[in-house]
Amino acid sequence: MNQDYVFVSEDPVGNLPNLFVVADGMGGHNAGDFASSHAVEILVGQIREDADFNPIKVIRHAIEIANSEIIDQAQKEERYRGMGTTIVVATIVGHYAYVANVGDSRLYVIQDHIRQVTRDHSLVQEMVRMGEIREEEARNHPDKNIITRALGAERTVDVDFFDLKLEPGGTVLMCSDGLSNMVEDKKMEEIILNPDADLMQKGEALLKEANQNGGKDNIAIVLIEPFTNEVEKC
Repeated sequence: MNQDYVFVSEDPVGNLPNLFVVADGMGGHNAGDFASSHAVEILVGQIREDADFNPIKVIRHAIEIANSEIIDQAQKEERYRGMGTTIVVATIVGHYAYVANVGDSRLYVIQDHIRQVTRDHSLVQEMVRMGEIREEEARNHPDKNIITRALGAERTVDVDFFDLKLEPGGTVLMCSDGLSNMVEDKKMEEIILNPDADLMQKGEALLKEANQNGGKDNIAIVLIEPFTNEVEKC
């Protein structure tokens, strides 16, 4: 069952010039599958209707509405009880990317090296930040799948926002933990910076690497080259 859900639009969505979303659902039976797809559908619908031009306000409002909808749906139907989803959202306006995340789905920027922009909302990453374990220990920690924030968890959702200036020649990578848990950042960097591969080949190489390393979860990938209008999703 695929509990990951991806939305990509290089064309305007409401007042945003483009929109990229990766969500990773959780919950028994088909609840995780429904949580991720339904959250993204609500989010995209809200963004289309929002009259605001501030990308952070537009995305924040849409995430809050999607969170409320997931909670309401879970309370109405027993089969959806306890469902939730991570989400990472980005829009690129000129030379700037505006990014929001809840949970442990990630956004990276790869220029000369790879840099994780988002911060994981997970128990293990909290332990790393507090100095209780080292980053190297986090990858194989038995509690690494326990997340501390998700849509559907609380009525008030705490969203992290980032804005960053993009440089020509850089690549944006968005992914679920099906990729980041299976492929080390350095290997992702090596694949993305391969000068002999196009964007689709790089996406396929990331998928292949994750599967060769165990492929223990669904894998969602969005690759964006902002100044060439190239986007690939896997």
